[in-house]
Amino acid sequence: MLKNKKGQSTLEYIVLVTAVVAALLVFLGPSGIFQSRLTNSLDITTNSMENMAARFAASRPLSP
Repeated sequence: MLKNKKGQSTLEYIVLVTAVVAALLVFLGPSGIFQSRLTNSLDITTNSMENMAARFAASRPLSP
């Protein structure tokens, strides 16, 4: 009876570890949700900075 309980516990840990690894792959993989959101945020921030720099350069008078 004790042996079955230990085997069941081991199987539960294996299933749990597999679920955690699968979740990490979904969120942190190359095409995962986290990666796509991070890339999108960086693109938006970069574009905003470039637009602000262009507006600043256009507003300054040219020096002789």
